[in-house]
Amino acid sequence: MKNSASALAALSLLAAATVVLAAGAVTLPKGYEKWARSRQQVVDDKKSLFYGIHYTYVDKKAMKAYKSGGPYPEGSRFVVVQYGIRHEGGKPVQGKKSMIVLMQKDKRQTATGGWLFAGFTPEGKPSGVDPVKNCYECHLKEAKDRDFVISRYENFR
Repeated sequence: MKNSASALAALSLLAAATVVLAAGAVTLPKGYEKWARSRQQVVDDKKSLFYGIHYTYVDKKAMKAYKSGGPYPEGSRFVVVQYGIRHEGGKPVQGKKSMIVLMQKDKRQTATGGWLFAGFTPEGKPSGVDPVKNCYECHLKEAKDRDFVISRYENFR
């Protein structure tokens, strides 16, 4: 019994380490800036995690499903680039880049609805964002009926 408990504990640690290593190995897709890009979106609610100005980039694989509201094929990718807000003449204008977020369809990510979520610094380095608490919980609440994608194709028109 002790051996099975020890083996189970070791297996759990190995699985956790694999998840941490996999998350650390995630990088931003090269050339995402050339994907379809949304209009500028302004979130002026200072309580929102996405307070600021952002753009959503959608790869070709995701675009057809994006137009119809999902579901998305495996490997579909979205990148959101977030900027701070400065005010000029009483109007919000784009400030400095504050974060970058990747959302990629990956059926192995069962804890996050089949999506891999990763956060990055403005320089593109992993930020250590918690994919469940900082990403999935909000996507579950806001967009469960759209395969967990919060943004909408209307933001591109």
